[in-house]
Amino acid sequence: MTQEVKVHPLVSPWGRFGLYSFFIDAPEPAIVDTGIASSPAEGMVPALEKLGRRIEDVRWILLTHGHIDHLGGAHALWELTGRRARVVIHEADAPLLRSRRAHVEQYVDVRQQYLNNPDAVQEQTRTANQVISGEMEPTLLVKGGETLSLGGDVSVSVHHLPGHTAGSVAYVVDGQASVFVGDAAQIHGAANGFPGYEDPAAYRASLQYLRDEVRPQHLYLGHPYRNADGVPYGVELDREAARNALQASLDLEARIDDAARRCLRAGLQETDSVYSPFAPVAEELGYTGDPTLEPSPFFTTLHGYRTTYNHLTKDEELRTHG
Repeated sequence: MTQEVKVHPLVSPWGRFGLYSFFIDAPEPAIVDTGIASSPAEGMVPALEKLGRRIEDVRWILLTHGHIDHLGGAHALWELTGRRARVVIHEADAPLLRSRRAHVEQYVDVRQQYLNNPDAVQEQTRTANQVISGEMEPTLLVKGGETLSLGGDVSVSVHHLPGHTAGSVAYVVDGQASVFVGDAAQIHGAANGFPGYEDPAAYRASLQYLRDEVRPQHLYLGHPYRNADGVPYGVELDREAARNALQASLDLEARIDDAARRCLRAGLQETDSVYSPFAPVAEELGYTGDPTLEPSPFFTTLHGYRTTYNHLTKDEELRTHG
């Protein structure tokens, strides 16, 4: 690549912490993540106009994963491009692009068993209808390992980073190591103060892969994730800050893993605590945030450890008695 491609953050309001999309100013322009239903028209169009660019010229919509605050605006953005942009998502998260109902079912399968909200299905259905601009079929399903040409000598490589979701990916601008990870690296989480991931082992491996193999020169996060002091990171992290953030994510995951392992070995106890049945984990980590506030990363993450160690226990029993 003869000249570094410019990257422009596109910030959208969302809940208590906001979210980031990014414009890659390539010959075939790309937008990484799309915010919610209102983000393209209300945020992206005026932001691009200030840059002297038109949303109609966007040719790639690159989705880092399937959560509503990252793909909610995909259909609306696709429409604004005259349906000319190619929409890219990992095959494991594609059902979340195709169906609003899949988001509701995902909530019920995991968080509802801890939050016990009798109105959950109605509330989640209403949110999905409001925040997701439309159901659609992706143009391109990826697995990781693909290279996408953005015109000229600009290319983007796709790296599978499961953990936060099964289909999380990073998009890397080749030749300059500009890395867009969405929510695959969470440090100490966003406004909830706790990182959210579905599969702890996969999350850990993805962080190690980013740190040791991808080695970002420029790291772009999906939200204003925070350090241990609660201070948000900037929208773009340089090489040193990126490595520190990835290591901090790994360090916190190790602490959560230790606390979860001890809690699960002792046996889960239902209590009146808002953190029940994982109150010992919150106490050991000194976590005092409200775990019931959406997107409830505390329960999503601890459920992941619960599932992991339940499987390990069953495997050990099979080896012992098989």
